[in-house]
Amino acid sequence: MDGLPPPLEGVTVVAVEQAVAAPFATRQLADLGARVIKVERIDGGDFARGYDTAAAGLASHFVWCNRGKESIAVDLKDPRGLDVVRRLIADADVFVQNLAQGAAARLGLDAATLCAAHPRLIAVDVSGYGSGGPYADKRAYDMLVQCEAGLVSVTGTPGQPVKAGIPAADIAAGMYAFSGVLAALVRRGTTGRGGPVEVSMLEALAEWMGHPLHHTIHGGTPPERTGLAHAVIAPYDAYPTADGGRVLLSVQNDREWRRLAERVLGRPALGTDPEFATNAARVRHRQRTDALVGEALGALGTDEALALLEAAGIACARLRDLRELNEHPQLAARERWREVGSPVGPLRALLPPITLPGGSEARMGDVPALGEHTEALLRAAGMTDEEIAALRRDGVAA
Repeated sequence: MDGLPPPLEGVTVVAVEQAVAAPFATRQLADLGARVIKVERIDGGDFARGYDTAAAGLASHFVWCNRGKESIAVDLKDPRGLDVVRRLIADADVFVQNLAQGAAARLGLDAATLCAAHPRLIAVDVSGYGSGGPYADKRAYDMLVQCEAGLVSVTGTPGQPVKAGIPAADIAAGMYAFSGVLAALVRRGTTGRGGPVEVSMLEALAEWMGHPLHHTIHGGTPPERTGLAHAVIAPYDAYPTADGGRVLLSVQNDREWRRLAERVLGRPALGTDPEFATNAARVRHRQRTDALVGEALGALGTDEALALLEAAGIACARLRDLRELNEHPQLAARERWREVGSPVGPLRALLPPITLPGGSEARMGDVPALGEHTEALLRAAGMTDEEIAALRRDGVAA
């Protein structure tokens, strides 16, 4: 088993991609060993490169979603630039694009056209709302799709809906595009044929809304926004501790409540008190339940409270900020941090969460500079020195 190659070694992906959804999908493919050729605009490249400069001068979104890729910068509006991409696709296994609706078709880079020309090709269209229907041409940024999918309606406090703090719609679409490619590769291995893969941000995030959606359409009422609390479980919240921290706990059944009452709250009678003995009763008396838990934990330091809860067998966690996540003892103990190269030097990055014991470690390649691999890829596409010079002179390649 030792020394197995990366599972996608030998797979070539060409991506005309931008922002998060498609780049996040293709980064997963690169981490698993695929060669990913990222086609970028000559005037600044993927616009996510300009979102911020937080990662030692580079954009944090771009660093996160684009390691391990080769960057070629060409002008797709020029027939010569488009011809380069078509040459690259002809030798590829997978093509991924998330251009604005209709743009790929105008360029002849839509899945139907490409799969007709290349029967073994897997062509992925990632869109905001899908290829048909009244929303097909709407702009689809992450926050807008979070709203359309109902995520914002169940996130936040009773008085204030909020969007998720991460680009949930982009990530959902990216992960379904990634898994769609894997499924299509398996199918191609048995049938010899590729084919289209379609993923929309709205449909991906709507799937992730399964619990509140089913609660609403089958139960009749949408779950209330409860901040860090749970709409139908109590106690289930974050509680301040004596040293300024916050401890989250979740009591999943009445046996756990009895242990909490006896071993943490120091009030075993609450375990059988009819006003608190069942989850339904605790939810009805949520304010009093939270007050009892808050009073007990508020007298303890964070470490002391967590130790007491763990000893009692109560699910609990520390409310961490991102600096604390960076220093998380579990990630350190499991050696999940690595460094990846970039135009500004090495950058800290997490190993991808898919671990394949017995094989080689995830291939976490460098974050590319814009057009870093243009010349090599043009040569691989069969261009001569004179042709390459002409493309650069005319602003078709950078």
